Amino acid sequence: MGETFGVVGAGIVGLALARELARRRPDSTVVVWEKEPRVGAHQTSHSSGVVHAGIYYRPDSLKAELCTRGRRLLEDFCAEHGLPFDACGKLVVAVDPDEVGRLDALERTATQNGVPGLRRVGPSEIRELEPHAAGLVALHSPATAITDFAAVAETMAGELRAGGADVRLSAAVTTIRRVPGGVLVVSRGEALRVDRLVVCAGLQADRVSRWVDGEADPRIVPFRGEYLAVRPEKRSFVRGMVYPVPDPRYPFLGVHFTRRVSGELEVGPNAVLALRREGYGRYDVTAADVRELLSSPGFWRMARRHWRTGVKEVRGSLSIRVFMRAAQQYVPEIGAADVVRGGAGVRAQAVGRDGSLLDDFRITGSDGVTCIRNAPSPAATSSLAIAEHVADRVLAP
Repeated sequence: MGETFGVVGAGIVGLALARELARRRPDSTVVVWEKEPRVGAHQTSHSSGVVHAGIYYRPDSLKAELCTRGRRLLEDFCAEHGLPFDACGKLVVAVDPDEVGRLDALERTATQNGVPGLRRVGPSEIRELEPHAAGLVALHSPATAITDFAAVAETMAGELRAGGADVRLSAAVTTIRRVPGGVLVVSRGEALRVDRLVVCAGLQADRVSRWVDGEADPRIVPFRGEYLAVRPEKRSFVRGMVYPVPDPRYPFLGVHFTRRVSGELEVGPNAVLALRREGYGRYDVTAADVRELLSSPGFWRMARRHWRTGVKEVRGSLSIRVFMRAAQQYVPEIGAADVVRGGAGVRAQAVGRDGSLLDDFRITGSDGVTCIRNAPSPAATSSLAIAEHVADRVLAP
């Protein structure tokens, strides 16, 4: 009889990891607990659907390493299962002379990361690639793609079930405790002992991980990312994706134009502090989540450092005209009259006690329990490679 592996969280990372463990140890038992009635209910299904090529990530980081491999693995997975994968390409555009230096640095980073097909283009080539876009200079990444991450997660869950794994939905975990010979997991009043456990709890990652090791740092601070949907008559104005040059102080990429595999075109997301961990609406508030935010020294240090940017994001959230003012620099013919409010997602951003916004993946573990404490974008792109990396740790002697 093989070992029993447990995974808390059925987002795309948790499912990819469960799948990897099942593949490596086919005689094992794999159990996945998910508190929602469906898999991929939060960050996975509320993401932009972008498959990143590795442009932004520090070359010696886990993000850079796992994004590069993860993109290739994900493309193969989609081809194998008949899932959409459209390499429609992306432009990262500088519209102001002050941005050109940051674009130069980004080009160096992307080159070190081996981003396939990356090249620098001027105004005329920007127009050739995206006839309605404008800019001084841009980086073109033809390998950046789009997919349906919710469909990928459902397919992974189907594979797991077909292989005999137990994917338990509407099964919130309430207790995790180390016991002789393993780890005890309690859900819906039922206790199950597993040999090894991985916590992939996304927006609840810090809380669930804290049950294991008592470590309060880093804390998850939720940021809501809102999208505007471009009206059908102007969806064809962007062929692929048009991004700004990101501000290196933040792990967010800025408001951009992104195609969906459905053919829709979206503008966004912004990054507004959410007052509920899973609060997709502007007025969603949970008292316990607010209390936890206000009790965090790291949150206050972050807020003091970045409050001006926070105010700017709130203004854009409240006003479509303000939201579109920046985006229209890149595609001038799409303005406030051409969009309507769309969906939203919530990003689980880990914040250190010193107020720093953690930019790289953070994985910790000991005594049979591994915790994925920070897995923001490009975690969906990297999910299959993250699974390999974490499985190496879990199965290490």
